[in-house]
Amino acid sequence: MHGWVPPTVQVLALVLLVCAIGWRSRRWWMLRVPFAAGLGVGLAMWLHWYITAAGLAGEPAPRALWGWIALTGLAGGIVVVGWRGGRRWRRATAVLATLLCLLSSGLVLNAWVGYVPTVYSAWSQLTAGPLPDQTDRATLAAMRSRGEMPAKGVVVPVAISAETSKFRHRGELVYLPPAWFASVPPPKLPVVMMVGAEINTPADWLRVGGAATTADAFAAAHGGVAPVLVFVDSGGAFGIDTECVNGSRGNAADHLTKEVVPYMVSNLGVSADRANWGVAGFSTGGTCAVDLTVMHPDLFSAFVDIAGDACPNVGTKEQTISGLFGGNAAAWAAFDPATVITRHGPYRGVSGWFVVAEAADRDANAGGQDVAAHSLCAIGGAHGIDCAVVAQQGKHDWVFAAAAFAAALPWLAGQLDSPGVPHIPMPQPALTQVPTQAGSGSSLRAAGK
Repeated sequence: MHGWVPPTVQVLALVLLVCAIGWRSRRWWMLRVPFAAGLGVGLAMWLHWYITAAGLAGEPAPRALWGWIALTGLAGGIVVVGWRGGRRWRRATAVLATLLCLLSSGLVLNAWVGYVPTVYSAWSQLTAGPLPDQTDRATLAAMRSRGEMPAKGVVVPVAISAETSKFRHRGELVYLPPAWFASVPPPKLPVVMMVGAEINTPADWLRVGGAATTADAFAAAHGGVAPVLVFVDSGGAFGIDTECVNGSRGNAADHLTKEVVPYMVSNLGVSADRANWGVAGFSTGGTCAVDLTVMHPDLFSAFVDIAGDACPNVGTKEQTISGLFGGNAAAWAAFDPATVITRHGPYRGVSGWFVVAEAADRDANAGGQDVAAHSLCAIGGAHGIDCAVVAQQGKHDWVFAAAAFAAALPWLAGQLDSPGVPHIPMPQPALTQVPTQAGSGSSLRAAGK
């Protein structure tokens, strides 16, 4: 999605748009084309205002995005004003130009937020095709009855109740490593709760984050042992940002802590010991990973925060308090990690791995997340949380997240006492300067965060 596809689509869109406009009459150029252009400019201005007012972006969007949105409006306007009396080929050209301009806008947006890295992953998301190694509960039961460890882990959909939280969520997924099939009942394996970015489906960590492939590779090197991974739904719907809190957008935190954890223990036989539970997340999910762990050290003992923010946010602090907590500042503070850590006092047996972009890549990344990681690690370290900030090359996208999770998994699996997996010391941070002020920027509140 960052190679030849975007420029090819964009050039074709411009060619078709020029052909759709064409040269018709003086009235066409003096009245109708300016009207269509006004529609395009108005559309771009309205979307710019909406994204800013709703706090959907933590940093300015690329100018090309607004340009392509304006061209999409222009092309749509040409369809409207040129339909009557237009020849069939010109109508078809205008419609196709509109679609390609819209696609070009989407490609620029995707390059900004990094939601899908390849055409194949985009197609898989669009068609919602089966996941690699996915199976159903009947097949899972048959595999267990045979008592044989498969060569690779399996992914199974799960339906977790929302009776306690009332949080309306989508279907969630679980990765079971080969070692889970070694006995009946299964061994008490550790668990990692996997949380995605804001624009997400529970399958994103599998489709574009390569989490199952990473876990399979780890299990192959450790006799089939790897943590169980549960891919949770923190939003309830595509594009809804709950920041994993209890608030006006639903009781996401209650769902994750009061429903997902008990379900995994009672239905899949995993360990109930907090020392064997961790949380890993990308972008918004990284923020969730820190927040869930420091708020619930009785449930989780380790986290991996990949490019998360300093605190739950959907824009400015004022927008967040209004949008997530209905204007309740005290409720915001109750989910602010720095405040939670300070109020809690000394922690015992809690550790965290923060991943940020290397200095050379920061200009191309969301601003503030490296500052947030250093600030939270400094506060956590002062209160007994063993943590480190690890720098990694890349931009704020799923390629970055996949590589970060692969690098952190050996440490995380050991930290969670996976059977036969050695403990790995906390990495020495590549970045030693501790900024004094936490930032809250991110690529896009509606996707990349």
